[in-house]
Amino acid sequence: MIELTAIDLFAGGGGLSEGLKQAGFNVLSAVEMDRNAANTYQANHPSTDLISTDIRYVSADTIKKSLRGRKLDLLAACPPCQGFSSLTHSRKDEDPRNALIGEVTRLIKDLAPQTIMIENVPGIISRGEKYLASFLEELSSMGYYISYSVLQVADYGVPQMRKRFVLLASLSGKIDIPEKTHSLQGDKGLNGWKTVRDAIYNMPESVTLDECNLYGGLKACNWHVTRSISPLTKKRLEFIKPGGSRFELPDHLRPKCHKGNNSGFSNVYGRMDWDKPSPTITGGCTTLSKGRFGHPEKMRTITIREAALLQTFPMNYIFDASSVDDICKIIGNALPCLFAKKMASACRDNIIQSVTPMLSESQI
Repeated sequence: MIELTAIDLFAGGGGLSEGLKQAGFNVLSAVEMDRNAANTYQANHPSTDLISTDIRYVSADTIKKSLRGRKLDLLAACPPCQGFSSLTHSRKDEDPRNALIGEVTRLIKDLAPQTIMIENVPGIISRGEKYLASFLEELSSMGYYISYSVLQVADYGVPQMRKRFVLLASLSGKIDIPEKTHSLQGDKGLNGWKTVRDAIYNMPESVTLDECNLYGGLKACNWHVTRSISPLTKKRLEFIKPGGSRFELPDHLRPKCHKGNNSGFSNVYGRMDWDKPSPTITGGCTTLSKGRFGHPEKMRTITIREAALLQTFPMNYIFDASSVDDICKIIGNALPCLFAKKMASACRDNIIQSVTPMLSESQI
């Protein structure tokens, strides 16, 4: 059996690494600077060498120690994307994190991985055009065959609407972007989109953060915990139907900034719909004012665990961080594990195909 090696740059809480492992890769090392994310990563991936340092100070030699002489099959990276996001499109100042994709280029040059998987927001094609163009030019000069596209994760079995830029590259021929497996209607031989119902319908009763502390904390409650909400927020939820938004609120229950106004961002103070994928899970996923994060029928938002399930984290995944806000940030920033698995599987197939002629059947 071939052992496929991988490293994970900008690893966050480990959602990408979880997908890599599910696709058959041994994630030997990972780089993550944020302490809360690093703690969560280590709690779930204890056998991976975690480098908790700013990537600008991480050398290829440090990463090579975890390889122990083995060839690197896959380098996966999710460089910080806030500067390319549509949520920051009105800002004219340059986000210094935009340039961190250059650190990925540096490590690729030194490590020469067989395949590469890059994920980012769709805005890297427009707002990040100069960075992407430079990256593509560098990869081509090193002999990589490159494919990239903007994909909808719901088209790959994730119960969530979330568009991501994905780049796959290989030294041994083009890796085709995986064909979608799901669609809205489930036509043309595809499955229908996975829904909120598929992900969280059978969850037990949740507890509030205050109640959870009496039971021994977040871990004791398996993070199936929601924030306490005010009487006013409960009144607002009473008026909102599954899939509905703040536009359903009578004017006297709307926040001041939305009174008498039916234009603008519609997703705040909304509920999810049982029979549709969830909206994009963000770092505000347990706060009603930050998105359509209301439970489809209960007088609460979704819980931390429900948000993680909508990101396709396993039910037993551990979140080791100092606050609910920090945990939600880790969950919202993650690449859905199932989506990562499907993209990484295309890299795995490319690697196996490139070495198959040299192996006996017992080695594959």
